[in-house]
Amino acid sequence: MRNAPQILIVDDHPLFRDALEQALRTAFPDGAACDKASNMAGAFSSLTETPADLVLLDLNLPDASGFEGLQVLRARWPDTRLLVVSATETPEAYRKARSLGASGYIPKSLDLEEMAAALVTVLDGGDWFPESASTGSADNETARVASLTPAQRRVLSGLADGLLNKQIAHEMNISTATVKAHMTAIFRKLGANNRTQALLIFQSATSLSDHSAA
Repeated sequence: MRNAPQILIVDDHPLFRDALEQALRTAFPDGAACDKASNMAGAFSSLTETPADLVLLDLNLPDASGFEGLQVLRARWPDTRLLVVSATETPEAYRKARSLGASGYIPKSLDLEEMAAALVTVLDGGDWFPESASTGSADNETARVASLTPAQRRVLSGLADGLLNKQIAHEMNISTATVKAHMTAIFRKLGANNRTQALLIFQSATSLSDHSAA
């Protein structure tokens, strides 16, 4: 990692983006490069242009809800560390985030000092989750989605977006036959017989129980 880490904040609330920037300044007084995006489209554009060491990701965005954004980013940038930032503060949400590949989870109620500690920990290669994340385990559907490879996650995300096999193949620069092979593996891992069942499992695994939280 570079001495000045590259951070991307993805949150549609300007005031909270500012609060996260302040936490970054507290954690890295010598400086951290910070880009911002208010939706997933902006996150894609930023990461394509400037790879990040860490993405701070809100769970509810104008073009993604629940853990959909986490799933998509993990599929396209599997080596980038992701830290969920959300007003949803439940053990189930913490466990889902961990199971789906997040490196940490910051409840928005945390004070500045704790946020800074979480940022330093995750950028140093560690994980940071609220203590209640260690109790219990992720539900079966989330565990099955978490078992997918990055390529399989991209195919499943394409299905969720309503893309045809040939469109997914074009986006991933692979053959249609390879897409079909991935789909066969996805169905087997998820225990699904068809696309509809696979998408229902995906939607359940990436949803939040409390949809009123941001």
